[in-house]
Amino acid sequence: MEYRPLGRTGFRVSSVSFGAWAIGGTWGDVDDKESLAALHRAVDRGVNFFDTADVYGDGRSERLLARLRRERREEIVVATKAGRRLSPHTAASYSEGNLTAFIERSLKNLETDALDLVQLHCPPTDVYYRPEVFDALDGLVKAGKIRFYGVSVERVEEALKAIEYPGVQSVQIIYNVLRQRPAELFFPEAKRRQVGVLARLPLSSGLLTGKMSAATRFAADDHRNFNREGAAFDKGETFSGVDYNLGLEVVEELRPLVPAGVSMGAWTMRWILMQDAVTCVIPGAKRPEQVDENASAADLPPVPQETMAKIREIYDRRLRPHVHQLW
Repeated sequence: MEYRPLGRTGFRVSSVSFGAWAIGGTWGDVDDKESLAALHRAVDRGVNFFDTADVYGDGRSERLLARLRRERREEIVVATKAGRRLSPHTAASYSEGNLTAFIERSLKNLETDALDLVQLHCPPTDVYYRPEVFDALDGLVKAGKIRFYGVSVERVEEALKAIEYPGVQSVQIIYNVLRQRPAELFFPEAKRRQVGVLARLPLSSGLLTGKMSAATRFAADDHRNFNREGAAFDKGETFSGVDYNLGLEVVEELRPLVPAGVSMGAWTMRWILMQDAVTCVIPGAKRPEQVDENASAADLPPVPQETMAKIREIYDRRLRPHVHQLW
């Protein structure tokens, strides 16, 4: 496993981390015993960074991570998120009182006195233009409730605005073979400011595993079934906002580029890690074997430059017109 610095926090975290959305819910059936086995396998493979949120299973994934900490001696960093419990989910609702209440709840779920990293959970764009929100987070740091904070964003615009606030240590953003825009402006600026970059949806909701087809069916409570057009939350969170059938076509165009004996999922995550501005990728997993496949990305050799150029050509030709300016 490779380890990279997380912003200016002093944490060095695994370049392949563990995304706990899937073990919380909205990805079909999930079993806590199997989820815990996956979490333990991640630690066995050198993963020391786990990303969750207070709304994943209404705290279910946070509580599983608390149990993992009880059962392991290894030091792990847990990043959670706050804000999506708001109803209505408006910029004005991101108040000091609401944020404090969310933090207190996560402290209880995670059975800790201070949260390692709290991220605003894809708030409305206007939140990034409200300095008082970030003042409230600074206050929570001073109070010892949280150690560091960052943001999880939908848009490059939001990422660039967020890192103007000196307390922001990390930005979580969608970045993968199907969504390449963050590398153009945001990554160089994040690197200049020493802000950690957490690449979420590295497998584009599973599309980039190469295991899906037009015949694949998803459970009724799986967001890949009900959120393709953004019915529940931002469309970009499901298959990176790419039309499912177009995504399948692009995967088939990418498949010949994958080295023999290497899984497409691991290979596409290795492509992400070619960016030195990226701290880690955050693939989800519900089973130990998925963890093994994800972790293998850190062991792969660099992607050749000619292959990098071919991937960019495919993106420019097939995907750029559909996604590049939307997020």
